[in-house]
Amino acid sequence: SCRCPSSRSGPAGYGGYDFAMIAVVGCGNPVRQDDGAGPEVIRLLKTRGLVGPHVKLLDAGTDGMSVMFAARGCTSLIIVDAVRAGSEDGAIYEVPGAELERPHEPGLNLHDFRWNAALHAGRQIFRDAFPRDVTVLLIAASRLDFGIGLSESVSVAARTVAGRIEDAIAARLRAAEHE
Repeated sequence: SCRCPSSRSGPAGYGGYDFAMIAVVGCGNPVRQDDGAGPEVIRLLKTRGLVGPHVKLLDAGTDGMSVMFAARGCTSLIIVDAVRAGSEDGAIYEVPGAELERPHEPGLNLHDFRWNAALHAGRQIFRDAFPRDVTVLLIAASRLDFGIGLSESVSVAARTVAGRIEDAIAARLRAAEHE
């Protein structure tokens, strides 16, 4: 769990916890070529040694529920996923989570509960224990057919996104130290 082990007596800016906790969640299916961009970013971040007492990295695959539970108790949430954007392959979009969250519309399978529905549900269920600081990084996909491996443009974008996340984590942790 991403819950901080300290008491809930910390500053209100950190959801009542004594220090910042950041969850980074990669979403996508690595056997659908560029849809594996989110899991690839998590793999890259792990190789950079970013997992620690204030940072949680999770490859959620296509499980929206994992996003909701990973975010519980965290002060910041960063989601990475591929998107069919109709733009240049490998283009990177950074969007506030509040702009993308939506209520779940029940379907016939668990894949219908995606991360955007998890953001909405998590906020409703966990209230103050759900992060207010939510950023979504989307990478424009080139190929989403069955197959393993990212296209070159999405691979480059995944490395760029990993670097941006590494910088964002460092900035958030520095800011938390000065609170």
